[in-house]
Amino acid sequence: MSHAQEIQLQVRGTPEHVFGHAENGGGSKAADDGRRSAGGSVRWWLMVMLDMLVILSGQTIATLLGRLYYNSGGNSKWMATLVVSGGSPLLAIPLLLTPPHSAAAGPQPPASKMVPIYVGLGILIGFDNLMYSYALQYLPVSTFALVAATQLGFNSITSRLINKQRFTALIANSVVVLTFSAALLGVGSSSDGTSSNLPRGKYTLGFILTLSASAVFALILSLLEVTFDKVVRTRTFRWVLKVQLWTNIVASMVSVVGLFASGEWRTIPEEMAAFKDGRARYVATLVGAALSWQAFSVASLRLITRVSSLFANVTGTVALPLVPVFAVVLFGDKMTGIKAVAMLMAVWGFLSYVYQHFLDGRRAAMTKEGAAECRVCAARAGGEAVLHA
Repeated sequence: MSHAQEIQLQVRGTPEHVFGHAENGGGSKAADDGRRSAGGSVRWWLMVMLDMLVILSGQTIATLLGRLYYNSGGNSKWMATLVVSGGSPLLAIPLLLTPPHSAAAGPQPPASKMVPIYVGLGILIGFDNLMYSYALQYLPVSTFALVAATQLGFNSITSRLINKQRFTALIANSVVVLTFSAALLGVGSSSDGTSSNLPRGKYTLGFILTLSASAVFALILSLLEVTFDKVVRTRTFRWVLKVQLWTNIVASMVSVVGLFASGEWRTIPEEMAAFKDGRARYVATLVGAALSWQAFSVASLRLITRVSSLFANVTGTVALPLVPVFAVVLFGDKMTGIKAVAMLMAVWGFLSYVYQHFLDGRRAAMTKEGAAECRVCAARAGGEAVLHA
């Protein structure tokens, strides 16, 4: 659920192709890398910043509404799971408004390839959402958000293994620090007196579920990235909507099957009637969470196609300080000393990752300038040789 990442970008394509409305230029990662010029990237940067803002706000609002659902009398884990992906049918509206795939952009991937991908990723997303739903019920929001930070470390590993990205000392430091940050919260669980209405004896289970869900979420992000790199081979907004729509419809089907198979559907009318402030607030809470999750997911997938899964994940990680602050104000969570230290460690891990991207960007710029100087020198040498001849 809550998830995800920044400074220098490993650019996937030109602004025209990445934005998705000009469907005639999508291309593979190898063809797209390095095409964006520094002078023509203002619109591209603005769109990246917009996606980051949507991720931060969508993740924060959805997480807080999920806790509100449980605090106000909600108890259905399958309903909370369905909310995460249940808003996906609304994506059909912008999908219908985007220009159709152009023949000039090359052949589209066959349905025989995409359907298994939709089904496989959708099932993974459905069960990942279920683990997050249980975890959010068993943990205070602040603890949940901080433990979920480990998804960045997991994503560093999956990106290395699946997406062939470099694993440097600074990224390794990020993984270690974020892991210790989560472990510190687990050790300090006995001193966590927040949200007394949370189920007793479930803190450890919530901790394990959040950790497992974070690892699965990192895997999903890397699989989405490799899907666009190796199968879709175009990074248009229309394809972002299609992948998000169909994978989430499958995830919603998993949630619906679970809702009926578990028998929880029988308790929904009673749950609505007992919900704090009535049925209208019950519906508004779930609808608001569903819309927030879809906004978060679409923006995350757009960043994956524009940059990388790691960048999308780091952006989600920036929301870590936001959720506990709002949780203290809205739900009475206590910001204990252990949580404060864990939060500082999470920020340290995040900054370590950001600094690595800063170094990568500076190195890439120096390499580009050196290559340009070499070309100039070669041209001058060639001219001098002609003159001497």
